[in-house]
Amino acid sequence: MALLLQSDLKDINETLDDHSPQELLSWAGDMFGSRGGILSAMQRAGSVVCHMAHALGLTMDVVFVDTGVMFQETLDTRDRIQKEYGLPVLTLHPDQTMDEQTHDLGILYLTKEGQEQCCELRKTAPLLKAKGRYDCLIGSLRRSEGGARGRVPILAVDPKMNCVRVNVLANLSDQDLEHYITHHKVIINPLHHQGYDTIGCNRCTTPVLAGEPPRAGRWRHLGPWAMYCGINPTDVKGGTDKSIDLPQPLIDKILGRSADFMI
Repeated sequence: MALLLQSDLKDINETLDDHSPQELLSWAGDMFGSRGGILSAMQRAGSVVCHMAHALGLTMDVVFVDTGVMFQETLDTRDRIQKEYGLPVLTLHPDQTMDEQTHDLGILYLTKEGQEQCCELRKTAPLLKAKGRYDCLIGSLRRSEGGARGRVPILAVDPKMNCVRVNVLANLSDQDLEHYITHHKVIINPLHHQGYDTIGCNRCTTPVLAGEPPRAGRWRHLGPWAMYCGINPTDVKGGTDKSIDLPQPLIDKILGRSADFMI
């Protein structure tokens, strides 16, 4: 095994930055094969990635974290993605039900610190159950979302999962996203048509009013201090600071290096 740092990805990120989402998906499929997966929360951008994978004939897993307090519409969207796009879905769960967690720890999501702990227990920890299964997780973060995602790279290291994140939609604008959805009749979580701009757990997600920021409906009761759940390393300060360990031949392949192993 060899170490891979975020700084090592600088040149390949510059090379990939002008590629289309479909080209990036194909690149990831060729690069990682069955060791690649699509991480989706069953929101509109994740559904677009799943449709693109289906259209390209890729059969990689869709990784979905069911926190136990998801909207039924989200679970129905997951089931439709699996059935209609023919993509296998790996659903991961927390160790405790929400009732069990509340009995032991109280209602965590009523404070900023508690929200971070709740998201760790119900989103990040379940995802970690798949650690070692994938060398790559394909995400749907976009720079047009702004905030911490305004400069999201195409490739990012994920030290917690020990894999590479590939943000294939990084350069896709809001207009291009909506055009793709409409043109291809992409399966969309119906909550998006009911005022929910972003969709998470039913305890902490509300519709967004006209004129509000797109993420205003997430943890509304906590004010502007809660923005992200922490499942994406590029959303977190220092989230990509540590290295990951991958086989040296795979690192050479990712970086586009030719290696001569002859002695």
